[in-house]
Amino acid sequence: MAPKSDSAEAIVLNFVNEQNRPINSQNAADSLQKFNLKKTAVQKALDSLADSGRISFKEYGKQKIYIARQDQFQIPNSEELTQMKEANAKLQKQLGEHKKAISQVEEEIRTLQSNLTLEQMREKEAMLRMEVKELEEKLEVLRRGVTLVSPEDRKAIEQIYSEKLSQWRKRKRMFKDIWDAITENSSKDLKEFKEELGIEYDEDVGVNLQSFSDMLPQNRKRPRGK
Repeated sequence: MAPKSDSAEAIVLNFVNEQNRPINSQNAADSLQKFNLKKTAVQKALDSLADSGRISFKEYGKQKIYIARQDQFQIPNSEELTQMKEANAKLQKQLGEHKKAISQVEEEIRTLQSNLTLEQMREKEAMLRMEVKELEEKLEVLRRGVTLVSPEDRKAIEQIYSEKLSQWRKRKRMFKDIWDAITENSSKDLKEFKEELGIEYDEDVGVNLQSFSDMLPQNRKRPRGK
């Protein structure tokens, strides 16, 4: 008498036949937990099925290994096996094509998701239009030749700049006089002495008084050497 389809034996028998590979009671119990079958119930069902000849088993020491009866399966001949291989190859090819199509669709979806929405494009357009308007207004001011610095301000700045250059020249000259007086009768190497005192010339730090003087308008420049 065949076991009921919802009985433990029916569930275990169906599992063994579906697996069609050697299993032990622990393998079966782990896989059949979804049916709320405990290991003792699974073990009992396996033993009952083996005793009734519905599944095969072999004993290895204290452990029993169960397997589906092979005489219940139709063994394909060489021609059928070839047909099955060809069908499998065809299915594998179709599977590859489907995967490729899915990959292309997913790529298109990612591309669409990375693009701006219509609302975002409108906001971007409004912002760019505002920036263009501001730049056009600035350009129009420059085209009209608007003076950005008044003659009075320019004259005052040039005066301050000229006075700073004069102070620079004066201090440069004062240092030279003092340095010459100190080192006139000194036996020390002047370069080493300068480094010892931590003194740096303009040239040592990459500046030149004359290059700053050349920035003044011609009518405000001092003659060289004065």
